Amino acid sequence: MAKRLGLQIGFTGGREERLEVVERVKIAEDLGVESVWVAEAWGRDAFSILTQLALATEKIQLGTAIVNVFSRTPAVLAMTFGTLDDLSQGRAIVGLGSSGSNVIEHWHGVPFEKPATRLREYIQIINTIMKQEKLNYDGKVFKLERGFTAQFPTYRDHIPTYIASITTKSVIQTGEIADGWIPIYWSKDKIGAGVDMLMEGAKKAGRTRADITVAPSTVVQITDAGTDEQVRMQARGPIAFYIGRMGTYYYEMLESHGYEEEVAKVKAGWAARDPKAAALGVSDRMLEQTAVVGPVESCAEQLDERRALGVDLPIINMVGRDAMEMGKILEKLL
Repeated sequence: MAKRLGLQIGFTGGREERLEVVERVKIAEDLGVESVWVAEAWGRDAFSILTQLALATEKIQLGTAIVNVFSRTPAVLAMTFGTLDDLSQGRAIVGLGSSGSNVIEHWHGVPFEKPATRLREYIQIINTIMKQEKLNYDGKVFKLERGFTAQFPTYRDHIPTYIASITTKSVIQTGEIADGWIPIYWSKDKIGAGVDMLMEGAKKAGRTRADITVAPSTVVQITDAGTDEQVRMQARGPIAFYIGRMGTYYYEMLESHGYEEEVAKVKAGWAARDPKAAALGVSDRMLEQTAVVGPVESCAEQLDERRALGVDLPIINMVGRDAMEMGKILEKLL
């Protein structure tokens, strides 16, 4: 039986690259990859790509990792996920997060306020709509009083919902209200502590560990003979970007995991407008804790180590230079 594995797509390219993505996902489906997740920031929208993937596949689950809870209303998200779920015959997964003030205020032009409260209310409203119940809601953010119901037959009365959360408060809330947890750059040695936070919230709602899927977004970089240090530098770059260019949440999380010195070096590199220096601030210790790098056999072992520590579903990036190479790598990771 294949191991549980998800595949993440951050698609920013043109038509030919999009067709390549479709071919990659079809290969992943044939090999037994459980799910594919499309990211969204300030590039392509997630749902258009997911719709194309839904029509080109039959089994693989289709999630967002993630869409934010500021740029669309909860009703629009319920309508969109409900349509995707119908098109895919029950394969949609709701992946939500708050994003951060930089993206929300300076790309979408929306005040970044009450992110945790918004996440809770979005999930409650989406769940109500999917059940085709009357939408009367009295929240701190949303006041909905006219009792609207969905004008389409929902394929399922509940679509699994995953939350990308990394602060203690938000991880506890995830355990209380969501079906899955998608942290990013979460330290390997802190996986157990993260599961404990989830369960603190789960117990409030009478839920068990089996009710929640731990599905971290996990960068995997494959090295070949003679490319180890080059690839390790490539892996450091995105971590440094999240620390220095994606708001405060990520570097605060990593500081709380014991990487104060590394965070300071990365931030100093960005202050000097030197991306290479920022990447070099990511120590070997931090890299090995927050990413999976090495020959493919080693990467398979590192993913298994994370599974043993409490990860249910590693969500990895599209590995390999093309679809054929990706397939060969996935065969060794599954």
